[in-house]
Amino acid sequence: MAVHLDSAKSAIKDSLYDESKPWCKIFGWAEAQTGINRLNLFMGLAVFLVFYLLIGYGTLLLSNLIGFLYPAYASIKAVESSGKDDDTKWLTYWVVFSFITLIELPAAILLSWIPFYSLIKTIFFVWCFIPISNNGSVVVYNRFIRPYFLKHQGDIDQAVNDLSKKASDVAFEKLVTAKVN
Repeated sequence: MAVHLDSAKSAIKDSLYDESKPWCKIFGWAEAQTGINRLNLFMGLAVFLVFYLLIGYGTLLLSNLIGFLYPAYASIKAVESSGKDDDTKWLTYWVVFSFITLIELPAAILLSWIPFYSLIKTIFFVWCFIPISNNGSVVVYNRFIRPYFLKHQGDIDQAVNDLSKKASDVAFEKLVTAKVN
């Protein structure tokens, strides 16, 4: 566990000083204004967010923003890069993010009874996108989503094909009916 924490801390520190990252200038400015190290400023911001997620207003929106903003930025950078590994990493994240979102919608009433759900969800999303090799999205995808998908892939493909054919038939029928009228 300590190895993972050290790895995460190192990755965060590297990211805070990486001139190619959009937040580098913001943390540089804050560091110059306050005299407080960027890593300490980041940790202070993280602690503030944790407390806000515990007692604040609009915490599910904040949780979704945290789970969306950086991964969207990193995904765009991955699409624009020449390598394939980062594309796979972020596609895996978005599959897990979408899966959680789909589960969350019908279960919202039950989830609202879980104390500090927004904080738990945010920690889960951060675990899923944290820049370590075996992050949460890799674990969740490989242990839960991938085996289920591989087991039912034929059925899923058939359902998608049937739905696609029905949609095409309905669209063609509407087009023919519109031309007749």
